[in-house]
Amino acid sequence: MSLTVDPALLRRNQLFSILSDAEMEAILGFARPRRVQADERIFAKGDPGDSLYVILRGRVAVQTESREAKLMLLNILDAGAVFGEIAMLDGGERTATVMAQEPGELLRIDRRDFMPFLLQHPDLCIRLMGVLCQRVRWTSAIIEDTVFLNVTRRLAKRILILARDFGRRTEKGIRIAAFMSQEDLANMLGVSREIVNKTLKSFQASGAITYRNGYIVVQDESFLEQLAR
Repeated sequence: MSLTVDPALLRRNQLFSILSDAEMEAILGFARPRRVQADERIFAKGDPGDSLYVILRGRVAVQTESREAKLMLLNILDAGAVFGEIAMLDGGERTATVMAQEPGELLRIDRRDFMPFLLQHPDLCIRLMGVLCQRVRWTSAIIEDTVFLNVTRRLAKRILILARDFGRRTEKGIRIAAFMSQEDLANMLGVSREIVNKTLKSFQASGAITYRNGYIVVQDESFLEQLAR
């Protein structure tokens, strides 16, 4: 499979935005493409952290599962996003499972190629520290929300994040392009689908959103922002 990559797409992600043109060209020289199908598992929690991936086309779900088979959906990522970088950098096990939600194309960068490249570019290590710190802040924010915010506030905040990442402005409001079932939203928050159903109905009754066939349209951002705060 031939490799055609738009550097502008890669630079949408913080990890690649810190690279010079020469560094970008060098990394693309040892990167490899991978096509995935809908519902294909890209890697599983506990797998060796031997590579990172960039999404060139498509959308993936990052999730984890307890021993009791309780699923939590950590994030949804689309084109330009990077995943798997933590385990790739430290060589440890994968901390989550990543599933393709639709057919797509990925760019794979192997640890065996990337680590020697880092040794040749020690200043890049300092820049990478900033990227990894952002990931730690993101994780801390999720933990704080889970501990300190009730379901109504957490769901309002999550819908706003989805609108920011996948929203398209229309005459009726901001339509979230990603399909989100009530089960998906429940797995994101770590609560039951029934609670999500009740909360969505309250948002709809307030005129903040419409929700039909798995797609959300945000009609009143200020209402959700007040709840999220």
